[in-house]
Amino acid sequence: MATVHLRIGDLVWGKLGRYPPWPGKVVSPPKDLKKPRGKKCHFVKFFGTEDHAWIKVEQLKPYHPHKEEMIKINKGKRFQQAVDAVEDFLKKAKGKEQNSDSKAESKGKKTRNKPLKILEEDDEDLSALKDPSEKTVKDDPHFHHFLLSQSEKPASSMEPISKRLKITEEDTGSTSIQAADSTAINGSITPTDKRIGFLGLGLMGSGIVSNLLKMGHVVTVWNRTAEKCDLFTQEGARLGRTPAEVASTCDITFSCVSDPKAARDLVMGPSGVLQGIRPGKCYIEMSTVDPETITEISQVITSRGGRFLEAPVAGSQQLSNDGMLVILAAGDRTVYEDCSSCFQAMGKTSFFLGEAGNAARMMLILNMVQGSFMATIAEGLTLARATGQSQQTFLDILSQGQMASTFVDQKCQNVLQGNFKPDYYLKHIQKDLRLAISMGDTANHPTPMAAAANEVYKRAKALDQSDNDISAVYRAYIH
Repeated sequence: MATVHLRIGDLVWGKLGRYPPWPGKVVSPPKDLKKPRGKKCHFVKFFGTEDHAWIKVEQLKPYHPHKEEMIKINKGKRFQQAVDAVEDFLKKAKGKEQNSDSKAESKGKKTRNKPLKILEEDDEDLSALKDPSEKTVKDDPHFHHFLLSQSEKPASSMEPISKRLKITEEDTGSTSIQAADSTAINGSITPTDKRIGFLGLGLMGSGIVSNLLKMGHVVTVWNRTAEKCDLFTQEGARLGRTPAEVASTCDITFSCVSDPKAARDLVMGPSGVLQGIRPGKCYIEMSTVDPETITEISQVITSRGGRFLEAPVAGSQQLSNDGMLVILAAGDRTVYEDCSSCFQAMGKTSFFLGEAGNAARMMLILNMVQGSFMATIAEGLTLARATGQSQQTFLDILSQGQMASTFVDQKCQNVLQGNFKPDYYLKHIQKDLRLAISMGDTANHPTPMAAAANEVYKRAKALDQSDNDISAVYRAYIH
């Protein structure tokens, strides 16, 4: 962002770290709050939140000239609420800018004096400082480092458990989930004292392990390609020599591998997890596999006295890195509760879906929809080109309509830029489509859309796109 000259009371767009620009107002900092040394910056209060931050001048833009631009690239519900709060503020101010921060920027309501939550621009985690007497949640991926006051509700067995700053035991016995970008250092997360094992350091597993370590968990890692463990041992992880050793030395062992065969081999193969399972040991299967594989693994783990949970994750490499995955869990409810701090670290929301196999079914349905949707987007882009229409205009129109989403924008940009660096492997979404179609056959339910999409992905694989991003399915239409 370009450097701008601003005064107290000016409305701005402020950007912190990797997060999107957010509407705010330049305000006077508290007298006892010192300005960061060596930085030209302004103190900003953000609309729709109680957050404040010192923002470098080059990370600020005037509000009005860039309003349309920002609204176009940011689509989150919380973001729209913040923009609405700005417009409400402007109406109530009647064109007169306010130089104090004594009025609320949302709905004209007055707020009580509270300790300011100040976000540090150089803090990678951007943990918000909050009045410890309050409960907060973070439920929007477009702006998940700002914390909004919400009412706490107990979670039923089929309800999502959303991130909060503090761990609290509800009457139902379920454990609330806290924010992934809070840290154990500032006391907002209490990592479990159980020893954690993690098997599989691929696109998803790497981000998960990084966040587990960041939150203060004691983690032992293993990967088929041992070199991938080096980065994590440098960050404090312990190294396991075999899956059996990890399972035997850890209280809770997670695995996240590529497909059903890899998942079974990891458990039942030579030096596999099963050899390290003892009564009370917990095993969590995070791989996206079919329900039959889950049933088989669950049976062999519990036959040794172990406790089993499946917990596949919805998301991508970027969401894994950001600790913003959606976790679908099923199986032993007590294991789910024991893993609460781990799920806090890796995801923004978790769902408990009942008996083992249910999470696998739900995950395959979700990925079936995502894979089919991506193939349709690719088909639309190529048809636009074939009929002489601008692909960029097609994307611009999509982004302004009902189908607007971060997913659509990112994947279309991948295509337009010819950048197919994997965020989710094409070969894995094709595997998920195949498994979903098989699941439909078992249930005697037709899946013609998924079957058609599957054929397109198979063609993309034949064109050597397996290890590219799912958006590379586009290439199946142009060759």
